[in-house]
Amino acid sequence: MRAKSFVLFLGLIAFCAVAPASVAALHETSGHNVAQPATGPASKFDQKAALAVSQGAIGQSIGDYTLTTADGRNVRLSDFRGKPLVISLIYTSCYHICPTTTQHLAKVVRTTRSALGPDSFNVLTIGFDTPKDTPPAMRQFAQDQGIAIPHWEFLSADAAAMAGLTKELGFIAYRAPHGFDHLIQATVIDAQGKIYRQVYGMNFETPILVEPLKELVFGTPSTPSLLSSLSNRIKLFCTVYDPATDRYRFDYSIFIEFFIGITFIGSVSFFLIREWRRVRRRKQG
Repeated sequence: MRAKSFVLFLGLIAFCAVAPASVAALHETSGHNVAQPATGPASKFDQKAALAVSQGAIGQSIGDYTLTTADGRNVRLSDFRGKPLVISLIYTSCYHICPTTTQHLAKVVRTTRSALGPDSFNVLTIGFDTPKDTPPAMRQFAQDQGIAIPHWEFLSADAAAMAGLTKELGFIAYRAPHGFDHLIQATVIDAQGKIYRQVYGMNFETPILVEPLKELVFGTPSTPSLLSSLSNRIKLFCTVYDPATDRYRFDYSIFIEFFIGITFIGSVSFFLIREWRRVRRRKQG
C-alpha cells in the first residue's frame, strides 16, 4: 500500500510540472467578446440560444459544399482539407462591423502565419447574404479591406449550399432593419474537416485564434516519424505569445526549464526510492 501511495505521489509531482503547458492552450470561447446584437422588437435573434447552437457545432464535420471564388472559379470545401481552416462569415452590405472584424482577423492571421508558417492554414471569408454577396461583391469587399493574403479566399455560395453550411457551422442570422443580427464568429476547422473551436468578437485577443491553430498545426505530425513528432511537440510548447509586442516567438527557455524540471523530479525520485529501499532492508534485517 505504501509503495502504491509513493508512486501516486510521484505521478502528482510530474503532472504539476507538465500540466501548465497543456492547460494554457485551452480557452473558454463563450466569454470572449461575443457580439451584442442591436435587436429590435421584430428581431427573432436570441444571443444565448445562438451561442448554444454555435458551441454545439464543435466536434461536427462540415460537408463538401461548392463555392465560388471572387474571380469566378468553383471550389469545393474538400479542396482545403489537409490543413487547418478558418471560416469567417460576413455580409458585404455591412459597413462597419464586418469590415472591422475582417481587418482585425487579417492582423491576427499575419501574426499567426509569422509564428506557424506562411502556408500552415487556410482562411475563407464567405458572404452569407446570397442575393447580394456575389463574386464581384466579395472581390470588392476584399479590395476595400486591403486584403490580398496568400491562402485566403473570399467566397460566394448559392442559397442551398449556404443553408447547409451555416447550419453545420452553428451560425444563426436573422434579418433586421440594420441588416442582420448574428454572432460575430470565426470557426476553426481541423485538417479532416471537423469543427475544432469557435472564436467570437470583433476585436478578439490574438491567442484566442492562434492557440487552437497552433495545437492543430504542431499537435499532430504530418508523418509518423519520431523525429517529426518530437519536433512538433517542442514547437507546440515553445511557441509562446508576447503580449507586449502582440507577437509569437520561439522560447527555448521553456524547453530548458522542462528538462530541468524532469531532471529534478528524476533526482528526487531516485533519492526517495533509494531511501525507501534502505529503510525496508533495515526493517527486514
